[in-house]
Amino acid sequence: MSTPAAYLGVVIIWSTTPLAIKWSGEGPGYLFGVTGRMMIGAALCVALLALLRMEFPWHKRARRTYLASSLAIYGAMLSVYWGVQFIPSGLIAVLFGLSPIITGVMAAGWLGERSLTIAKIAGMALGLAGLITVFNAELSLSANAVLGIAAVLISVLLHSGSSVWIKRIGTDLPALTITGGGLVMALPMYALTWAFIDGQMPVEIPARAALSILYLGVFGSVLGFVLYYYVLKHLPVSTIALITLITPVSALLLGHFLNGEVIAPLVWLGTACITLGLMLHHWGSSFARVSRQKRTVAGPE
Repeated sequence: MSTPAAYLGVVIIWSTTPLAIKWSGEGPGYLFGVTGRMMIGAALCVALLALLRMEFPWHKRARRTYLASSLAIYGAMLSVYWGVQFIPSGLIAVLFGLSPIITGVMAAGWLGERSLTIAKIAGMALGLAGLITVFNAELSLSANAVLGIAAVLISVLLHSGSSVWIKRIGTDLPALTITGGGLVMALPMYALTWAFIDGQMPVEIPARAALSILYLGVFGSVLGFVLYYYVLKHLPVSTIALITLITPVSALLLGHFLNGEVIAPLVWLGTACITLGLMLHHWGSSFARVSRQKRTVAGPE
C-alpha cells in the first residue's frame, strides 16, 4: 500500500465524517443512523477477519481491550450523533482537534507519563481559549448549540479515555481485531438503546442518509481506522499530527459549501486558537530544544 495514498485517505475520511454523520440522521433519526453504521462496520470487520484468517482471541486481556474500544465506539459516537443535531458538522472536527491535548493530560495522570512541558501547557491554555471562543460564538446563535458542544466534548473525553485505557492494558492485538472486538461489544448496546428510545423503523430513508450510513459503516468505522494505524506505523508522529491541524478547517469548509452551514467569525477565531494550541502542544518543546542547541553551538558573543 502506498503510504502517501493511505495518509491522504485518512485526511479525506476524517474531513468528511462529520458531515456524513449529520446527513445520516436526517430522515431516519440519529439513533437509527448510528446503529445502522455500527451494524455495517461490525459485519465488515468480522468478514475481513475471516477472509484474512486472523485470530479473534477472547482471553481476559483481549476482552478488556475490546471493552476499552467499545467506550469510544458506543459512548463517544452516541454523544457525537446526538450533539450534531444542534451544531454545524464542522465543529465536530474542531472540537476533536482537542483530543491530543486531552489524551496527553489523561496519559500524565493515568499512565504516569512525564510529558507536560511548559510548551504543552501553553498549548493547552491556547486550546482552552479557542474552546471558550467557540462556545461564545455558538451561544449567540442558539442555546441548544451549547448542549451540542457539551455532547461532543463528552465524546472527546470518552474517546481520549478509551485510547489511554487501551494503552494501559498494553495489548499487542492488530488494529482490525481491536476494532472488530469493540464493534461486537458495542452493537448490542446500540440495538438496546435504539429499541428503548426509538424502536420505530423509518418509513422512508432518504438516499443521502442511506449513502451516508453506508459510507460511515465502511470508511468511517473500518477503513479509516486501519489506514490510520498503517500510516502511524510508517510515518513520524510529527507528520501524523498534521492531520489534526488540517481536518478542522477542511471539515468546516465542507459543511459550509456542501450543507450551507453558517460559520461565525468567532468560530474561525476559536479554530485558529485551537490549531495554534495543537502546534504548540506537538512541536513547542522541539522548537525550544533546537533553539537552545543553536545558542549553545554559537556560544557567547
